[in-house]
Amino acid sequence: MSNKNAIELKGVTKSYKDFTLGNINLSLPSGSIAGLVGENGAGKSTIIKIILGALQADSGEITVLGHNVKEKSFDCVKKDIGAVLDESYFPEMITARQVGSILKATYDNFDEKKYNDYLKRFMIPENKLFREYSRGMKMKLGIASALSHYPKLLLLDEATSGLDPLIRDELLESFSDFTEDENNTVLISSHIVSDLEKICDYIIFLHKGKIVFFEEKDKLLDEYAIIKLTSENFEAVDPESVIGKRENKYYTEALIRKDGIPKNFKCEHTTLEDIILFFAKGEELK
Repeated sequence: MSNKNAIELKGVTKSYKDFTLGNINLSLPSGSIAGLVGENGAGKSTIIKIILGALQADSGEITVLGHNVKEKSFDCVKKDIGAVLDESYFPEMITARQVGSILKATYDNFDEKKYNDYLKRFMIPENKLFREYSRGMKMKLGIASALSHYPKLLLLDEATSGLDPLIRDELLESFSDFTEDENNTVLISSHIVSDLEKICDYIIFLHKGKIVFFEEKDKLLDEYAIIKLTSENFEAVDPESVIGKRENKYYTEALIRKDGIPKNFKCEHTTLEDIILFFAKGEELK
């Protein structure tokens, strides 16, 4: 991976009447795939819109592909950003072939052959009206469009939600292919944690407008585990290894560093979703 950061957010805030995105700090290395996960209303779409420059933050500094989004120079790198939002929309009466013509007139670096190759790969009919597309077909057309002008940053907001597993796997593979070039970066928000576990290098867990953790995925899976023990047995666990815990009258459930588990205790397999659900129930990192 490149040592440069594709995205840097420093002290970013955005307030609405009933929601505040608070003090977001994030540095995403170029060449990586980061998964942005959190409940509905956690602020995932707000962050993506701020990165795109489509929404202005109340405070903080946002740098994308080396340019501050508030400066005029950011206009020059917008062509290097591909975005697919929750609803990938084109005019209802347009076809995929006509979308290609529009992209060709819009982007200097649009690759018509690459676009047509994606249409074939994703089995998108060239002459079918957009209004007749399924949700999966709409999202695939949006992704084909985003990838065909050689972006360096791909922003995906719930681009795989509501799609069947075969289509999701197909799209995830295309995102992995995209980052084979270490100059290319993906930020993908999704409720489908198993998808993120397959392809992501980093996981960003957003909860109620705040980042709970931003961590390497492999580190989360390799170093942490969730255990359930009686209160008596839990006393044998090294307290320094405990990240967070919940207690009831029957047992203590805790997220801990694996090296703190006594050797005679069994540790069940812990998935990324297990870890995220633990924090979603109200736990905080130490």
